[in-house]
Amino acid sequence: MAYVHNLSPFAIQFTETFGIRWYGLAYLSGFISGYYAILLMTRRKGTLFKEESIADFTTYIAIGVLLGGRLGYCLFYAPDLFTAFDNSFPYWGALKVNEGGMASHGGILGVMAVCYFYARSHKIPVLHCMDLVVFGGSVGFFFGRIANFINGELYGRAAPEGLAWAVKFPQEMILWMQKDFPKLATLGPAVEALHEVKSESGEVIPLTSSLWQQWMSAYGNDFVARQHIHEVVDQLIKAVQHGNAAVVAALAQVLTPRHPSQIYQAFLEGLFVFLILCWMWRKPQKPGVIGGWFGVLYCVARIIGEQFRMPDAHIGFQLFGLTRGQWLSIGLLLVAIIWLVICYRRPVKKMGGWNPGETG
Repeated sequence: MAYVHNLSPFAIQFTETFGIRWYGLAYLSGFISGYYAILLMTRRKGTLFKEESIADFTTYIAIGVLLGGRLGYCLFYAPDLFTAFDNSFPYWGALKVNEGGMASHGGILGVMAVCYFYARSHKIPVLHCMDLVVFGGSVGFFFGRIANFINGELYGRAAPEGLAWAVKFPQEMILWMQKDFPKLATLGPAVEALHEVKSESGEVIPLTSSLWQQWMSAYGNDFVARQHIHEVVDQLIKAVQHGNAAVVAALAQVLTPRHPSQIYQAFLEGLFVFLILCWMWRKPQKPGVIGGWFGVLYCVARIIGEQFRMPDAHIGFQLFGLTRGQWLSIGLLLVAIIWLVICYRRPVKKMGGWNPGETG
């Protein structure tokens, strides 16, 4: 039987909702890796940076990743967040990063913008800066996708029968509420195994299969029933993460075995891209070439990886059965190819790399 995903999104948890999350550590690993990659290359005379300026550059890149990633998500995947306001901090939907939502394509554009302004202000070639950030970026993608797996988010499509490494993600129940509501009826045994749920008002409600069916029947016209169903699904996911064996056993009977597409993408978009770029920059290249190849390799890896991943529930599949991420990658891939052609044809000297003195 396929493994039921039971990992917690917290590396260290202080309260029910607050702690150090694996996702934050993934971003941090990318920034630290990027810093040391540029530092090592600088010490080998492969960059135009001074050692004391690398920390500032990395900080600006981090800001570009976070701002670009969030704005990219709002623009490409959830434009309604730009007009979403409520009475809870931070009040504006675009700022509610605690509820998730970062786009890698937006992060790439954010980094490019930071490289442009930083290079112009420090009299460094823009393309040289863009070449240097690809190593931290690819490492960040690797750990970011691992964090996606730990969080149980961005999971894969249904796996073929008998796939040995298939995974059942409890977060699939959120998809049922949006796209396959009748399937929630199969959760009766898991609901009973949960025994009780604490509502937002603090009321402790004993759970039974019959009560669950009543809430489902009233879901369409009863706000309280809808709220209770959302609370129970949330508590079922947390019960799995906290090791409730009875809940795990009940959910194992109804969840769909899926591709662990986050792991596929971690190796494709992260490790594979990182190793190829390290090999390519073993000797100097024309400015912009490494950054261009990063764009090409990342986009190809993303297009392949998305073939195994479920699209965002509120977007679904698009033209020709492709996902929004695949279409964005196709557009960026065309830009990267044009970028490469221009960079290769520019009459400039080769520079940089792990062995800047290598000419062969």
